[in-house]
Amino acid sequence: MENQGKLVGKRALVTGAGTGLGREIALEFARQGADVVLHYCHSAKGAYSAVEEIRAMGRRTEVLQADLADPADCGKLVDGAVSLLGGIDILVNNSGITASKPFVEVTPQDFDLLYGVNVRGQFFCAQRAVQYMLKQEHKGILINMTSIHGCTGFVEHSVYDGTKGAIWSWTRELAVELAPLGIRVNGIAPGWILVESHYKANPNLDPEDVGQRLVPWKRLGNPIDIARACVYLATDESSYMVGHILVVDGGITAKSALPLETLDTTWGATKEG
Repeated sequence: MENQGKLVGKRALVTGAGTGLGREIALEFARQGADVVLHYCHSAKGAYSAVEEIRAMGRRTEVLQADLADPADCGKLVDGAVSLLGGIDILVNNSGITASKPFVEVTPQDFDLLYGVNVRGQFFCAQRAVQYMLKQEHKGILINMTSIHGCTGFVEHSVYDGTKGAIWSWTRELAVELAPLGIRVNGIAPGWILVESHYKANPNLDPEDVGQRLVPWKRLGNPIDIARACVYLATDESSYMVGHILVVDGGITAKSALPLETLDTTWGATKEG
């Protein structure tokens, strides 16, 4: 395939690439010219089918399995990707677990699992990747996947929302620590993006209806919306963006949760005395 695209010559590792956002990010990186290693924990079928598509584009690619709740596996994953690609220019920390439960029913095991994968997994994948990037002439870029859950409250998501808020904070800290060393760090906070798991949770889901009713832009997001945002953050087009969390949500977080009909919108209607 002719060398073209915004990421020609780049070497990327995308975690959680067996389904949904991660799979599409890996595919879009390859479309833009990058060589890509895809990580998965449980979704082998999706990861291997994506690799077939990427190889058909003429890119170098491979699949690696790892349990990112284990810091040792995080290190082995990054080591394996570097060995396969000869270095690492981009890490997309996408892997994560979504779970909801009433606050009073959350167990220590629930808490440890979500923080173990969503926060600790990202942290130690990034740490190992940075150790390699610092030795390279052209350092690298980290993109951490968080969520609008990190800046809003969703009922029965006490643990999950906490992990996403933690990612917002440590992404900013890491950005200012690593920027002087030549490594650029940013994050992406997706809104409601339509992926396979939504249909598993709700077989009767009508995405067009939900989008029209709840999203200012009148549609749910698609994985390609997030993949293109990742490409932007991985190129020099975003070279002055450091420590930024790019919200990609169709306007959901900009919208007041209160229905308009519940508000008195007449200015001066309430008077003192």
